[in-house]
Amino acid sequence: MTRHAATFTPTGLTRRQKRELHREIDRAHRDEKPARTSRAERGLPDPAVPGPFGPGITQGGYWNLARAWIPPHEATSQHIAGIYPFVADSGLGHRGPILGVDLNADALWHFSPWEAYGDTTERGTFSTNILVLGAYRGGKSATVKTLVTRSIAFGHQVVVPSDPKGEWVTVADAIPGGRVIRLGGGTGARLNPLDRGPRRTGASDDQHEQMVKQRRIGTLVSLIEMTLGAKLTAVEHAAILDALDRCITRTGDQLTLRGVYTELGKVAGEKDAAYGAADGAIQPLFVLRRFVEGDLSGLFEDESTVSFDQDAPIVVTDTSELFARGDLAAQLTQVCTTAWIQAVISDRSAHRTRYVVREEGWRDMTSLASLQMFQQWLKLSRHYGISNIVILHKMGDLDAVGDQGSLERSLAYSIVGDIENKFIFRVNHQEQAALRTRLNLPATHVEMARRLRKGEFLAYVGQYSYLVDCFATSTPWEYDLFTTDDALTLGTDPDDLAFEFTDPGMLDDYWPDPARPELDASIDGWLHPDIPHIPDIRDRTEEHRS
Repeated sequence: MTRHAATFTPTGLTRRQKRELHREIDRAHRDEKPARTSRAERGLPDPAVPGPFGPGITQGGYWNLARAWIPPHEATSQHIAGIYPFVADSGLGHRGPILGVDLNADALWHFSPWEAYGDTTERGTFSTNILVLGAYRGGKSATVKTLVTRSIAFGHQVVVPSDPKGEWVTVADAIPGGRVIRLGGGTGARLNPLDRGPRRTGASDDQHEQMVKQRRIGTLVSLIEMTLGAKLTAVEHAAILDALDRCITRTGDQLTLRGVYTELGKVAGEKDAAYGAADGAIQPLFVLRRFVEGDLSGLFEDESTVSFDQDAPIVVTDTSELFARGDLAAQLTQVCTTAWIQAVISDRSAHRTRYVVREEGWRDMTSLASLQMFQQWLKLSRHYGISNIVILHKMGDLDAVGDQGSLERSLAYSIVGDIENKFIFRVNHQEQAALRTRLNLPATHVEMARRLRKGEFLAYVGQYSYLVDCFATSTPWEYDLFTTDDALTLGTDPDDLAFEFTDPGMLDDYWPDPARPELDASIDGWLHPDIPHIPDIRDRTEEHRS
């Protein structure tokens, strides 16, 4: 067998040193070369024909002319990778916070949506928004919290417009300077979803007024259509615009839901109004009455009593008290808090970069107006320096948007599918078809997503994909702070944790004895033997406790 050796010549050697090195290499080659032996010493028969040619031509024997030729090994890239382990993906570089370990490259995986957006190479991306999708207990929430909290050290800020479970409150309280805005529960805090918000840099007076008006109209229409469960008619839409203009004129542009409610009442009372405007104001009037006098009163109908801290590293709006009032109340609350947050952070001149974490992201897409507003906000995220993190448990969450085949549902799926950066955690087998058709994921990736462990996810950034383990870099402080299933702990009762074996002698009773004729040797007899009851572990536990 031929042996090959590779030699390396150090730099900076003189010619004499190089000659000495070459002589030493030649000497090593001669020393390793085996001594020549005869055919008799090697136990081979003497050739019938002396010389390089054997009897192969005349007698079908062997040839001595050339060495044996061995074909190269051929295999697929999947198998050849096992014997060629020196190729690993280069990843996204080292810019941005560490989010986990790249399991394919066995290296730290850094990620920042703004760094990826600014990357002009093929590793770059065209969007700063992120879709996070996965089943319960897959590690979605902990991974998002890891990303945003580690990004604070890089100068980024975090905003949670609506925290329905209260799990972000503990994170904000643990970070120095974090701010929590609590709604409901007797706090007395109010948010005005119709706030003007800061002025966009470079916008003229007319442009600014038009943007503020469109945002206010979009918020009102979303609230009313979501409550009614149907699209507004042209007359109802005209009545809302009329009431909006009247309220702006009467209050000096201090617009509130209470003010719009008052003006709608006046429009509804004008029986001589043209084109049936009075009838068009009735439905919107009763919807806003819920905010002024109903179960959502004291939260959104008047001027804001809290302010948004522009310098806080993380701002969380705690809406957990309101989500207990029903699903519709939860959706209305999320629309109002999101509209208020969007109004106060839409300031490009501040030169800030913020994560906007949208828990239960499907609640922002429950009507056509809210969908259009949400789509516009995603498009303007780069303009405002914002990264929207949309969290969904499954693609089926969007089935709550509109009816089957409706424009609303199609638009919702289109919006989610257009988000370029995706973090896919462990999914259930029911999601396989949706991932392939809605997100256009390869079949091998979909099958891999079913087998992911907690904290592992498939990251799609631009044109490349990565397999990342977030929890591999989590500190004990982070793991304890970010966990969301601490209530699901095993009992500490020794009777609950102890494992007991069944008596082997009793197990023999399950095996019928053919020597006993009274036993039924049929299939039914084997499946249903007439034997004494074998006590269960829980039975013995109850006896022990009693």
